[in-house]
Amino acid sequence: MPHVTSPAPAASAATRDRLLDAAAALFYREGVGVGVQTLCRAAGVSKRSMYQLFASKDEVMAASLDRIAPSYAATLIPSDQDHRPPRARILHVFERLEDQAASSGYRGCPFVAAAVEVKTPEHPASLVARTHKNALTAFFQTEAERGGAAQPAVLAQQLTIVFDGASVRAVLQADALHGIAVATATALLDHAGLTAPTPPPGPHHGET
Repeated sequence: MPHVTSPAPAASAATRDRLLDAAAALFYREGVGVGVQTLCRAAGVSKRSMYQLFASKDEVMAASLDRIAPSYAATLIPSDQDHRPPRARILHVFERLEDQAASSGYRGCPFVAAAVEVKTPEHPASLVARTHKNALTAFFQTEAERGGAAQPAVLAQQLTIVFDGASVRAVLQADALHGIAVATATALLDHAGLTAPTPPPGPHHGET
């Protein structure tokens, strides 16, 4: 029986990355109904290579969501070196959402889009999507706690609902958000007591 040489680890990793990058772009742009043949053609890999790396298209979908998660989060969540108050750090997320929703290629939150399309809560892509949506909620809760909100967990859930609802609205209406997301998040923060800091008083009349 002839010996079959396994692909080198580096080659397998490169093929995997290429496949997942293509999957993330295609599924986001065209939906999860994209077929395996189309996906492999876009990635420049064979179906055989794909099935050597993943047991199913469902696993490819889940892995592609997992792959984009860090870069997607980086476009929304301020870095640890951003030392602004919690209110400003939370509003940063909604400002970035407004910017993204105004772009022509915006198709909504990739995790919400995937979970809505596959529908099944136990689908691998749904599980990955839920994990990363929970991470956004956890960020909101951490900042809400730092800001002294009375019910930080509730506020975090409310902010997540605003984020997801706003992203869906932008896709449904095929229009930018025009400040709605930021204004709604601001109202929630005000109600929760995470108000903007009061500026220091100016100099008295006659002072320099």
